[in-house]
Amino acid sequence: MIHRRYLLITALLALVQQVSAEPIARIAIIIDDLGYQLEAGRRAIELPGPVAYAILPGTPSGRALAETAHRNGKEVLLHLPLEAVEHSGPVEPGGITLDMGRGALQEVFANALGSVPFAIGVSSHRGSLLTRHPGHMEWLMEEIRLREGLFFIDSYTTHQSVALQIAAEAGVVATKRDVFLDNDRSEAALAFEFERLQNLARTQGVAMAIGHPYPETLAFLERELRALDDEEIELVSVSELMRIVAGSIGAP
Repeated sequence: MIHRRYLLITALLALVQQVSAEPIARIAIIIDDLGYQLEAGRRAIELPGPVAYAILPGTPSGRALAETAHRNGKEVLLHLPLEAVEHSGPVEPGGITLDMGRGALQEVFANALGSVPFAIGVSSHRGSLLTRHPGHMEWLMEEIRLREGLFFIDSYTTHQSVALQIAAEAGVVATKRDVFLDNDRSEAALAFEFERLQNLARTQGVAMAIGHPYPETLAFLERELRALDDEEIELVSVSELMRIVAGSIGAP
């Protein structure tokens, strides 16, 4: 009897230690807007941990950076340009606009996806106009759903976005970013947003940040991501965060 009781206590202690060792919060980080600057993209891909890389379609270095990221075991996203309320100049390569019919949208999306090899998901670039419009978002989500396994991340450039609602209706796993790390590239602002990301993760369980391949952002993350080992925060891949999101959506 004493031996059995000892084994039970030992097993319970081991379980408690395992649970207490698990991070209480998880964060994911995406570096956006890759494809134009080769060296900045290469530096970004060298960031420690499972950081993901959102690559613009039809860019001079986009394919090469996607291949480099994949070789380095990093996840790749198609960073799909969607029409913004205010944007001067020509439509970006692979851009989707409100004046497109469904057939044109299908063709543009297919070409954009084909230009970014190894993409496991789609994130929105700009999009403050198009993400407000259910019709075009329904067409886009249908295209994503047809490519089994793709998910969608709303960069959430407008609070009027209907992207997540339309994704849910279409059966596409989707979420939105919680934090932009570097709207202000000062050290103080980067530190503030990074801490806000971690606090949101502690509250929500998971949180996602978007940054850009600016020298200031990369230098900050090169230092701070290595320091996460001392925190009760785990940096996870975007695909892992999306699995958590999908599980929470499917939970009763």
